[in-house]
Amino acid sequence: MSIARLSLIAVVLLPTCAAATVPAPARRPGARVAAPVLEPARRCHAGAAPDFDGDDVRDLAVGAPYATSGRRRRAGAVAVRYGGRTAWLRPSPAQAGAGFGGTLAIGDFDGDHCDDLAVAASDQGRTRPGADGTGSVAVYFGSPGGLSPRMTLTVRSLGRTPASDRFGTALAAADLDRDGRDDLVVGVPGLAGGGGVGLFTRGLRTARLITQRTSWVRQPAGPTDGFGTALAVGAFGAFGRGRRTQIAVGAPGDGVEASGAVTVIDPVAHRSRSITEGGPGVRGVPERYDEFGAALAAGDFDHDGTDDLAIGVPGEDDTALPDNYARGAVYALYGSGDEEVWGLRRPGPADRLGSALAAGDLTGDGTADLAVGAPGGGVVQILDGRRRRGLGRGALIASPAGRTAQFGWSVAIRGRDLLIGAPGAGNFGGTAFLVRDSRTTAVQAGTAGDLLGYAVS
Repeated sequence: MSIARLSLIAVVLLPTCAAATVPAPARRPGARVAAPVLEPARRCHAGAAPDFDGDDVRDLAVGAPYATSGRRRRAGAVAVRYGGRTAWLRPSPAQAGAGFGGTLAIGDFDGDHCDDLAVAASDQGRTRPGADGTGSVAVYFGSPGGLSPRMTLTVRSLGRTPASDRFGTALAAADLDRDGRDDLVVGVPGLAGGGGVGLFTRGLRTARLITQRTSWVRQPAGPTDGFGTALAVGAFGAFGRGRRTQIAVGAPGDGVEASGAVTVIDPVAHRSRSITEGGPGVRGVPERYDEFGAALAAGDFDHDGTDDLAIGVPGEDDTALPDNYARGAVYALYGSGDEEVWGLRRPGPADRLGSALAAGDLTGDGTADLAVGAPGGGVVQILDGRRRRGLGRGALIASPAGRTAQFGWSVAIRGRDLLIGAPGAGNFGGTAFLVRDSRTTAVQAGTAGDLLGYAVS
């Protein structure tokens, strides 16, 4: 069974869609959602992001993949905060151990200017006891009345027979085909043959599968590569030979003993580039369990008009300790061809820096910044983007819930707000924190064992 270690350990993901959900008073994960609230008619329009209900107030989503739903333990749930109110999305039917909410992605998939939400459950639908799940992704469309279920995607959507695929382990949204609607990129790292990536375009009705064996990718594939474990989208310029949006795909199990690799693919031009430690333009030596590519983020950190690529290497270390005790690192690869490697100023033996990454303009200066989670050390390192100079060391945000809360397991940047998940807080009930203007505030908490904050968006 595929479980990501949380200290105790947490994991991923999903069953099918849940009942329509609208804003409701905050409730603990075991509570039912209140009846729909009638609201004045309004239309969605571009504004605050993410905004699921078109009221110009920023919303957020927090996954609790071990929450009990439908009396099924670890079926999972997602807390959706519409401004200051919380409603819960739950799988229907619920499946024990599915982990609904382990991965999240926000995008406008139908082009109506209300943001939509993709919720994955990659451990849903095991084909045999003890096996990894086949996985699925439930898509909820936003509207003036809030989120409501619209469709469920599975590996069958890609023309494949379900197996231990872990469909939905990673998700990303972007308008790849420039039709005014966001497309959904789905990581399928357990797919037979080393993993894969599913592209869902044209309102998510057109599906396409890309693997290491795709003719224009042409990479050797091993059964444990995990191609599709992490995803990021951006106009990488030099990485994708153009200014179109490309997809960075992490395969942390690739290479010698999971040293890891990243592939940048251009699905329009049918081109790709492989990136490894010690490869062209990248310093370092591939080592056992480095997990190069376990997390990815894209942003224009030097304000040159081309996106740069941040690569998490949580297993990076120079000791002989097991991989769970690694210090970790993050690589910044610039479109110009320059490269940097970052660590913590005072690293601990089990920080696992680079386990989570998020890019966005936290300072409001027009240049993307980078948030780097080190959940083993209970900190998030901010790297400030600077025009013409790239990243520089910024604030270090420490866990308000103690070092064992797995603070920094997940991170997301929304405008000038930083959302941080700490799924180990409160006896593994989990807490989501919002950092704004140097103030850290708890915005949502789970009950014991829920792992709320495993994913934030």
